[in-house]
Parts: sequence; C-alpha cells; structure tokens
Amino acid sequence: MVITGQRSGYRRKRMLEAAGAAVSRLARPDGHGRGPLAAFGALAAADVAAVARNPRGPGRAGKPLLMPALAGHVLRRREDASEPVPKALVAGLAFAAAGDTALLFDHHESAFLVGMAAFLGTQVSYTAGYTRLGALRGIVRKPWPALACLGGWAAINALLAPRLDEQLRLPVAGYSLALTIMGATALGVGGKVAAGAGSFLASDLLIGLQAAGYELPSRQAHEVLIMAGYLLGQYLITSGWLERTEAERAVTA
Repeated sequence: MVITGQRSGYRRKRMLEAAGAAVSRLARPDGHGRGPLAAFGALAAADVAAVARNPRGPGRAGKPLLMPALAGHVLRRREDASEPVPKALVAGLAFAAAGDTALLFDHHESAFLVGMAAFLGTQVSYTAGYTRLGALRGIVRKPWPALACLGGWAAINALLAPRLDEQLRLPVAGYSLALTIMGATALGVGGKVAAGAGSFLASDLLIGLQAAGYELPSRQAHEVLIMAGYLLGQYLITSGWLERTEAERAVTA
C-alpha cells in the first residue's frame, strides 16, 4: 500500500509539473502570439460548424478551450516577461471560459444560471478595464450613445420579462444591466473595442430572445448567430484592447 501510494503521488507530481510547463509555454512572450491566435481561429471555426450540426452535440467539446486560446494570445503577444499583463482582459476571458463550459449544459436551469454568473464576471472585468482605457472621458464627450444603451436595456427587459420564467427575471435583468454598462463603456473607448462589445451584446440579446421564446425559424441558424457574434465580439474586444494599450505604451516610452 505504501509503494502504491508513493507511485500515485509521483504520478500526480509529474502531471502537475507537465501542466505547469504547458502553462509556462502558453504564457511565454514572443511579441506576436500568432500560435494561440491561430488555435483560437481553428477552434472557433470548428465550434461554429459543430453548432450548425448539433448545438448540444459532442462536437462542441473544444468550446471550453476557446477563451484560454485567446488569453494565450494576450500573454504571448508581449515583447518580454517584464511587460505588464492586461489583468482585467485576462480575468474577463477566464470568466468567459467558465461560462462557456457551464452553458454547454444550459438545458439545465442551474447550469444556465452558473453560466450567467460567470459571464457577469466577464462584464465587470471588461468594464473595469475600459475605464482604464479612457472610457469615462469618451462618455463625457459623447454621452448620448451610452444613454441610448441604457434606454435600450429598459425597453428590451420590459418586452422580455413577461415571457421569462419568474425565477429568471431578476437574474436576466441584473446580468443584462451589467452587459449594457459594459457596452456603454466600450463606446467610450471606441474602435474595435466598441465594435466587439456591440457584437457581444447582439449575441446575448439573441440568447435572451431565445429564453423568452422568440427564435428564428431555424433553431440551428439562431444558435450559429449567437456563437458567431460572441466569438467575433471577443476577438474584436481582445485585439482592440491590445492595440490601444500598445499605442499608449508607445506614446509614453
């Protein structure tokens, strides 16, 4: 029994060492991060194709790897290890990975709520990051787009709430408010970040419509649009965020 325990402990140690080495390679800066970005593109194409065949099928096994691949791109794009990591962006992608995993089982209401809670973490992380990118200055200069987002949130929730299960109404209203604030602050940043947030919002709006019983005639087409909008949004947010921080770093260098 002692020998067996020692062997088991040795195997666990080796597995942890291998996992640590893999994470280290993933995070090692190379100045461009093309490898993880190519992996994200391949995983995204495979997942959208899987959704078109069967939104709940085994072909979606790679979905939990999508955001880690994008986070790998963020980490490797740094020129060297001394360059700061955009922590709010990486945190948002980590929360999104948890949400993606939970929503693979969204036919269970509990999994849907867990996924929503994880994506709430994404919205809060992104909103905090946008404020550091100058979102508030942008909103002060042009407040009407942000106010229009809040008006749209109120109108859409008034439309959807009566058709949602009663236990979902408050969570959906709270999450959608956080999502709307994320979109409004993204407008203050502008560029790719704003476009990505818009695509993310459109994707989640389709999810909300689906939960309320509104769908396109083809359910699979509806699901494909949800996933395509989400993936495009995350890519644009990430690339726009990195471009903005790199431009600011070049100015201050």
